[in-house]
Amino acid sequence: MDKKLKQFLSYLEHEKNASPHTIDSYKRDLTQLAQYLTKKQIRLVNTDHIVLRGFLATLYEKQWKKSTIARKLAAIRSFFQYSLKQRWIEDNPAILLSTPKLDKHIPSFLSEEEMQRFLDLPISKKPLDLRDRAMLELLYATGLRVGELVGSNIEDIKFPERLIRVRGKGKKERILPFGKTAEESLQSYLSIRSSMHKGEIDERAVFLNVRGGRITSRSVQRIVDSYFSQTALRRKISPHSLRHSFASHLLSRGADLRVIQELLGHESLATTQKYTHLDLKHLLDTYKKSHPRS
Repeated sequence: MDKKLKQFLSYLEHEKNASPHTIDSYKRDLTQLAQYLTKKQIRLVNTDHIVLRGFLATLYEKQWKKSTIARKLAAIRSFFQYSLKQRWIEDNPAILLSTPKLDKHIPSFLSEEEMQRFLDLPISKKPLDLRDRAMLELLYATGLRVGELVGSNIEDIKFPERLIRVRGKGKKERILPFGKTAEESLQSYLSIRSSMHKGEIDERAVFLNVRGGRITSRSVQRIVDSYFSQTALRRKISPHSLRHSFASHLLSRGADLRVIQELLGHESLATTQKYTHLDLKHLLDTYKKSHPRS
């Protein structure tokens, strides 16, 4: 099965244009299934829906999150569909598997006032503070995913038009606008970017780490955690929360849901519609605080 798995991952990369994150996730999920089949001494051609349900049962026993199990199931379905096309199997047992019902999740976000205070935290003119402020401002100004932020290159930014080209999921490109505040933060950082490091640097990457290479998503997470620890807020916030805040604030100020969908790079409007629930919660909270007979 190892050879078949490698061929499938190559298909995802070169024919489906799947993102590195998706490929890594599928590789982990399917390797876990392969180990289960090996332990049970079951060949791929003999794998039926009962075997697959047994594998999923082990995940439930280990109390994996429903969202994680759903992701693994998506990887399994995709792999077995590909296996059927390659005639490695005669029937697709994965079509008989049902997706676990996921709990509705309202994403965490900051209010406009909280966001303003958060973005004001990197206040010094030190190179790393200038870099951090530029990253935070750009995340909030555009709704970028962290992977899109760290993957951005110098040539992707068009300052006269205040636009940035990003490569999202499935390597799909989209053009996003950003505002004057983000532009000023970016210009301040880029003016000292080359002088931040004495040695060689990654000439293309917009955001560099302390060694001069392209910054990683994990580093951005640590930076956000570091600044968030300086606030008085007592809830879990991640770099993705800036993306959620971007969408929520646009919606509350009257932006069309289809426009927000386009800016976020969502394929389905249903994915974007979760922000209507988020905005409704904000509306109800405001009503309860403001109406004299609430």
